Amino acid sequence: MFWLVPSSLFALCAALMGYVLLRTLREAEESYASEYTTNTARQFEDLFLFISPTKMLVLSRMVAIMVFFLLFFSVGKMGSMAGLVRGAVAAAIGGGAALFLPRILLRILRIRRLERFNQQLVNALTGMSNALKAGFSIQQAFESVVQEGDAPIAQEFSMFLQQLRVGISFEDALTDMDERIGSEDLTLMIQSIEIARQTGGNLTEVFDRIAATIRERQRVEGKIKSLTAQGKIQGNVVGAMPVVLGIALYLLDPHMMLTFVHSYIGISILLLVLILEICGALMIRRIVAIDV
Repeated sequence: MFWLVPSSLFALCAALMGYVLLRTLREAEESYASEYTTNTARQFEDLFLFISPTKMLVLSRMVAIMVFFLLFFSVGKMGSMAGLVRGAVAAAIGGGAALFLPRILLRILRIRRLERFNQQLVNALTGMSNALKAGFSIQQAFESVVQEGDAPIAQEFSMFLQQLRVGISFEDALTDMDERIGSEDLTLMIQSIEIARQTGGNLTEVFDRIAATIRERQRVEGKIKSLTAQGKIQGNVVGAMPVVLGIALYLLDPHMMLTFVHSYIGISILLLVLILEICGALMIRRIVAIDV
């Protein structure tokens, strides 16, 4: 009878620890969900995408769970510990990648939108300079870009004009647009507008010079991309070689490759190759990323 008391205390402690752990995990999940929806909603607003961040979070979790179980049962093997470890590792990597896939896609969309905005800004500056020469005000010059331009620059300038209509000051609206877009070229334009408004400079000449500067920098950046394209291709080829060789060896001798991936040494080597692949990709990306 006395052995029941320690067993009961041990079960009670285990239950309390489990409750505390589950509650901590729930609070962490709620905090992550709140932060994710807030950041995703802000990014969607910046990209003018009208998608519910809550639905995006639920969808990403569902996809991550499906990828996790799919990889676990397809790669892993229930009969051995090595098979379970292999399936768990592959499922964790695939599920984590699927969970962060929406953020990666949003980052890609944001980068492409920013590149297109910078390309359109050169023509917009030329058009605004011509509008100022014709006697328009600076606000009317922005309106001409909205009427004649395309997205995304027409959307961003339209948002700027709407803020002016609801009573936001000109300087605050410019600052908000600068923070929302995050373009160095736009920052240069906004700073020139503020300096000209304070000192009474000639904005037409300033806009022409900024447009020429941005156009020359884009030309240099294009030349740098063409010169570094060979290095990027070499990095992609070298990075794909282990995967291609693994597939080729599996086609030539499936038994040898299955024996290899079912062993602890094989799993360790695959993890080491994955880590080295990631480190190599980051190093090559840093080498070819030349800031102008």
